[in-house]
Amino acid sequence: MTTTKPPIVLIHGLWMTPRSWDGWVKRFERAGHKVLAPSWPGFAGEVEELRRDPSSMKNLTFRKIVDNYERIIRTLDAPPIIMGHSLGGIVTQLLVDRGLGCAAVPVAPGQPAGVPVLPWSTVRSGFSVLGNPFTFFGAPPISPSQFQYAFCNNLTEAESRKVYDRFCVPAAGRVLWEAALSLLNPWGFTQVHARNGNRAPMLFVAGSIDHVVPPVTARATVRYYQKRSDAVTEYKEFAGRTHFLAGQEGWEEIADYALDWALRHARNGSAKRSV
Repeated sequence: MTTTKPPIVLIHGLWMTPRSWDGWVKRFERAGHKVLAPSWPGFAGEVEELRRDPSSMKNLTFRKIVDNYERIIRTLDAPPIIMGHSLGGIVTQLLVDRGLGCAAVPVAPGQPAGVPVLPWSTVRSGFSVLGNPFTFFGAPPISPSQFQYAFCNNLTEAESRKVYDRFCVPAAGRVLWEAALSLLNPWGFTQVHARNGNRAPMLFVAGSIDHVVPPVTARATVRYYQKRSDAVTEYKEFAGRTHFLAGQEGWEEIADYALDWALRHARNGSAKRSV
């Protein structure tokens, strides 16, 4: 009897494009999965092109992003494993909240509305956008030094610059503002129904030295779900990992762990909740 492997949908985060998932796409395809890594609306095209003209990113909203991925997922022949990085991790949670996916792995994910945890390192990482209210409808860039602090705080300036040049694009300012404004509002832009016990299992992955989403934030999000529902919600922290989990040296370990967990905990599979 042949078992069809579930498709995988990968969702990039802010300041990134689907290029950030290149290694994961190839690795999961070699494992026999159909893999999709669609861009956010307005983020289609190469990194260099988007840097030259970021106008297509302006005034993008969470709703537009989530609706776009929902349309893509509903065209698939089977419920996919959904993995999302950073703000893409919030998109992942919102898609799961809509009943999509057989399992999900938010990687270094932002928290949904109603989880009011905001470490100083997170504030500093997003200050290039949130420090200026005029960025709400814009597509502001992040400087190489700001990028190093946020994504590559384990690398030298020169090493980080190579990552910046390869992957970094301007931000969709309104999306980050919506996430920030939702922190103290349980009914905000990123609201989820955490009491839903019928949703797909989720594994939250964190890096121990992540400045954007430190472990304290990821753990708070996990507790937010676990206190409200018996749906499978687990947590895995990787030592010495920054916010650039998808591409940092040793990313293969994270990708393999995420896929193995998702396959073991997918809907209708055996699943055991852990704290």
